[in-house]
Amino acid sequence: MKSVLVLALCATALAPAMAQDATAQEWAPSEPVTIVVPWAAGGSTDTVTRVVAEELSEALGQTFVVLNQPGASGSVGTRSVWEAPHDGMMIAAGAAIDLGTYPVLGTLDVPLEDWRLYLHVAQPSLISVSADSDWEDFNDLLEDLQDGGDAITVGSAGLTSATAVSMQAIESAADIDYKQVVYDGGNPAVTSTVAGETQMTAQTAVEQVDMIRAGRLRPLAVMAQQPLELEGYGTIPAITDFLPDAAVAPNYFGLFVPADAPEEVLSSLDQIWEEQISNSEALKTFASERGSLFSPSYGEEAVEAAMPYLSINAWQQYEGGAAPNDPSEFGIPRP
Repeated sequence: MKSVLVLALCATALAPAMAQDATAQEWAPSEPVTIVVPWAAGGSTDTVTRVVAEELSEALGQTFVVLNQPGASGSVGTRSVWEAPHDGMMIAAGAAIDLGTYPVLGTLDVPLEDWRLYLHVAQPSLISVSADSDWEDFNDLLEDLQDGGDAITVGSAGLTSATAVSMQAIESAADIDYKQVVYDGGNPAVTSTVAGETQMTAQTAVEQVDMIRAGRLRPLAVMAQQPLELEGYGTIPAITDFLPDAAVAPNYFGLFVPADAPEEVLSSLDQIWEEQISNSEALKTFASERGSLFSPSYGEEAVEAAMPYLSINAWQQYEGGAAPNDPSEFGIPRP
């Protein structure tokens, strides 16, 4: 991001640059701004969005209110933002993979290019089981997933959730049998495994860390190419230690604003991301404590960062028959 800004300053005179800075400060919302979290309270999107809302409230001197609106794997809440006036007063939150996959699934006919992305953290998924489970490591679980007996039940937040994508990645690398049990969000999906309603989950680390530290969940693998050092627990091995061909990439979360929102809204958010979110101690602490990667970006840089995991998800959905539309029609390359 810094190199882009330097080039921009070199290419323009000082006065226009000062005018651009002034424009970035023009957005002064006169009433609270709503951030729609399209999942139940307590999940990965909800918890980090509340941290970001506080940062935005401080930056703009106006309250940013988080509204939970779950349904249809996140598309209901996101649709409500798209169908509202594109004036910056309603902003969507979520995972970039969901936003980009909605058109492929046919649940929301709005391509990624019609949104401006503001990302903050990447959240890896963990393959976890109840602490009193007989599965001691991922190899033990994998054997039972492959044995052709009763399908293992998996607590999931829905079609494009972290669990769904993770299980499809494992399925692509190994012949397994399982049954997803869908809940209204990541938090109830994780709770289902703790309570014994389901036998495992693959939701994000942020949704599991409290139960892991409390000794209620046992993490067997992280959906990444490197192990995860989880504060207060220890090392969780990478899924590629067991399945080298498993498709993994960072799962980025953020805020999404219609790209045709007023220029003063977008330029203000650009500047806030550049100057404040990228240096946010609150978000850095959140990432450190919740097993996340602090990696803010916005605009085209954000799209580039999110695309690897988005590509994995969109093509898995399409080739698995869950999505009717070809991802390439929406500019999503095959991973």
